Formats: sequence, C-alpha cells, structure tokens
Amino acid sequence: MQYFITGGAGFIGSNMADRLLKDGHKVTVYDKFVTGHREFLEEALKSSDFTLIEGDCADEDKMAEAMKGSDMVFHFAANADVRRGLEHPMKDLEQNTNNTFHVLEAMRKAGVGRIGFSSTGSVYGEAEVIPTPENAPFPVQTSLYGASKLAGEGLIAAYCEGYGFTGYIFRFVSILGERYPHGHVYDFCKALGRDPENLHILGDGHQKKSYLYVGDCINAILTVVDKCSDKVNIYNLGTDEYCEVNDSASWIASELGVSPKFTYSGGNKGWIGDNPFIYLDTKKIRSLGWIPELTIEQAVRRTVRYIQKNPWLLEDGK
Repeated sequence: MQYFITGGAGFIGSNMADRLLKDGHKVTVYDKFVTGHREFLEEALKSSDFTLIEGDCADEDKMAEAMKGSDMVFHFAANADVRRGLEHPMKDLEQNTNNTFHVLEAMRKAGVGRIGFSSTGSVYGEAEVIPTPENAPFPVQTSLYGASKLAGEGLIAAYCEGYGFTGYIFRFVSILGERYPHGHVYDFCKALGRDPENLHILGDGHQKKSYLYVGDCINAILTVVDKCSDKVNIYNLGTDEYCEVNDSASWIASELGVSPKFTYSGGNKGWIGDNPFIYLDTKKIRSLGWIPELTIEQAVRRTVRYIQKNPWLLEDGK
C-alpha cells in the first residue's frame, strides 16, 4: 500500500510514518515544517520507500500531484494550539477547516478515495454524558479548535456522501509519548527546569483528563482502517481511565526527581474552552479487539523520559 501523510513531520504523523514503513508500505510525507521537525523523520529518511515533500496544504495542485498513486491519505496537519485559539482565531479556520477542504479537493483531483482524519474529543465540548460515546449529543462548542475540527468532520462526511470517499474520523483524547512537542507535560517539564521548587498549575488542579500513548493511538487507527469499511467511520480513541491534573503533575515531578510546591490560578478550567472533565467512551474501538498497552501514568512517565533525552524540544520554540 502507498500512504500519503499531511503533517507527517509532526508528533502523530511521524510516528505513523515509521509504523507504516516498518509494516512494509510506501509513505509520502507532506509537511511545511512550521511545527513539524525534520529530526522526527531521521529513521524514515533512511528508507527507500519514503518520500518527503515540503509543501503547504493550501496548495491543492502541488498536493494533488504529490498524492497521485496513493491508496489512502492520513490528514494530521493542523493547528493544535487549543489554549491560545482566541488569540489567533483565523489560524484554526485556515489550518484546520480550510486545509481539510484543500486536502479533500486534492484527493478528488488525484483520484484518492480514502482519508483518515485526526479530529478531537474537544468536539463534545463540556459533555453531559460521561464517559462520552460517539453518538452523544453535541453541546455548545467551547473552543475554536473543537469547532474547526467538527467542521472538518462535516466536510469529510459530505465528500464521502457526494464523491464516494471512505472516511475514518478519530476523536482523540490528548496523546502522549515519543516526539511529544507541546501540552501540559512539556509545559510542566519546562517550568520545573526553571524552578524545581515551584509549579504553577492553571485551574484548581482537579480537572479530570484522559490521555493515550501515541503507540496505542497508531495501533487503534490501523485497527479501524483494517477492519472497517463504512462510508464514514467515527471512533473515539482513549483509555478507560482518567486522572486529575494534580496526579499528572505529581508523576512528572517524581520522574524528574523534584518535589515542588503546587500553586493554582483557580477555577475548574485552565483557560476558556478547557473542558474540566474529558473521558471518552471507547467501547466501540474495543469491540474491534484493540486494547491500549500503557496506562496514563506509564504514558506520562515515558513522555517525561523522552523529553529528558531530547532537551532541544524545550528550547525549540515551535
């Protein structure tokens, strides 16, 4: 099989590229290297089955030419900066919603009919049903990121209906693991590197979050792609557990060998659009035989160890 990955130099995309190459497939990564890292592709670049193309998803014609001959597209390119969405509202629209449209149009021009899409559990907003299943009613959207991803889902469903595409939509919890480039583990590691005796936590520390190790995420995605062929396939991806932010902060501090005093900004949210309780129902993906290998604590600790071995990530500034 031949796969085309947008955002393939990013966190999930580069891990997916390595996995597909390991499984004997051909892979083309398309990335404009705004938040992606060439370092993440070091292993992939050693393979004769790998092609790297630097390009913008807004350039439909270039993308369509690059994806010709591909059997499937994994669309991972996105703005994932949920917390600062209100500071640059156009970024979510342009990089998430509009670029998903451009990817779909490029696929149509290139004759590629299968797409895997990295959506988010944020589309459920502050869900009334916990754990939240795929068919839960959508509440008011609380973040521009979630709204932009939900719009992308809608575009994919419409192309599946109108042009005969097959869509795989994955609503993630936050993903952790090797090549993790941003998020609370990154922020806490950076803060504790500056001041190992104090750690300021947004909110009250009792926000409940679920996380998933990136290797388990990749396994889940490929399980769905292998076993499902409906017109539109929507799956939550997460673990069957959650933790408080305080728990995660304690694990991070323990892994770093420090014992900081925690201080808090207050309230049950870290920022506007922060969901104080994220816990997805994953019965649907588990019914396919998928089971995550790592617990949340194991994933957090492994992420800290990766950051320790790659301190350049904390200095990168992307």
